[in-house]
Amino acid sequence: MADFGGEPNLEAFRAEARAWLETNFPPALAGKGALASAEISTPNPDLAAWRKAVGAKGWGTPTWPAQYGGGGLSPQEAKVLAQEMAKLGAFNPLMFGMGVTMIGPTILDYGTEAQKAQHIPPIVRGEVQWCVGYSEPNAGSDLASLQMRCEDAGDHYVITGQKTWTSGAQYSDWCGALVRTDFAAKKHDGISFMLIDMHQPAIDPRPIALIAGASPFCETFFTEARAEKDGLLGELNHGWTVGKRLLQHERASQTGASGGGRAAPLQDIAKRYVGVDEQGRLADSDLRTRLTQHLMDAKMHGLTLARIVAESKGASGANTTASILKNSATNVAQTRAELSLEIFGHQGLGWEGEAFSQEEIETVRGWLGGKAMSIYGGSFEIQNNIISKRILGLPDNTQSS
Repeated sequence: MADFGGEPNLEAFRAEARAWLETNFPPALAGKGALASAEISTPNPDLAAWRKAVGAKGWGTPTWPAQYGGGGLSPQEAKVLAQEMAKLGAFNPLMFGMGVTMIGPTILDYGTEAQKAQHIPPIVRGEVQWCVGYSEPNAGSDLASLQMRCEDAGDHYVITGQKTWTSGAQYSDWCGALVRTDFAAKKHDGISFMLIDMHQPAIDPRPIALIAGASPFCETFFTEARAEKDGLLGELNHGWTVGKRLLQHERASQTGASGGGRAAPLQDIAKRYVGVDEQGRLADSDLRTRLTQHLMDAKMHGLTLARIVAESKGASGANTTASILKNSATNVAQTRAELSLEIFGHQGLGWEGEAFSQEEIETVRGWLGGKAMSIYGGSFEIQNNIISKRILGLPDNTQSS
């Protein structure tokens, strides 16, 4: 980052960012941000080079502290950087990793100086993969019922139990997990947050096959796995607060992440497949109305996200605004997927083969996979409950604890 002193000179920074991007972003990746989510299992030399360049610059985590390798940019500069990336069809190659979107921000919130120094720089450089160990077979929406046991063994902790839906566990180097450290306490108490090294035979991740074809999720078994004493994030038996904060980061990451040219504007795709009338408008007037409403919803979501981010001013406590954004993002993403399939017509039925474009195949698989968005990170209904009780102040008529 250029040191301009006082208020950042955004135009000077814009020129700096544009020059760096033009030098370092591989043109072959323009508009292909979706590749970043598959890069772990499908290596790409251009993407690997781009990831390395962004990690070294710190611009994969543009507003994280420079002392840990982050970009050290102001929010205004980060916005300018995103704008310049979009102009080139560039994207943040680290934005899909749980280290960047969830674990890293939570370590910055609750970690000791030693934990930050150990874990943040490798996350910034894109050198490690993280997964999150939350849900269990009998503790999904009611996460506080988790039973994975963590016992003090003197110089380390011993962890035994099972997690499920642990995204990317088969590729991960580390896991941030909620564990039960006091079975005598009330269910929201006695929970701790542990940072666990995944490279040990006592941990067995088993991929779960999904209808969409890909398998990002795993059942993960811990059989007397080891966690070091310095792996405790936050206070012992007070991990529920840490865990809620991570969920806030997760929901926020799902709300406004832009792939930097990951997909063409939907209105352009619609005109290409459906056709236009004599005035150059989308020929199907009903589809045109519904598409317009979707674009308005997407714009409103983006503006709401920008406003909430601006108003948060770096507050570190868990709050409820992420619930609004999570449900809004779910609605926008799933509506886009539904409209895309309708626009493609019979081409939207493609699963594989030369008769279908990669865009068509990715859309139908994304439509299937995207159904889970209303469940993971806290279901749509749970977010509505949070909004109704904690934001709107409506009475709680449920009987659950």
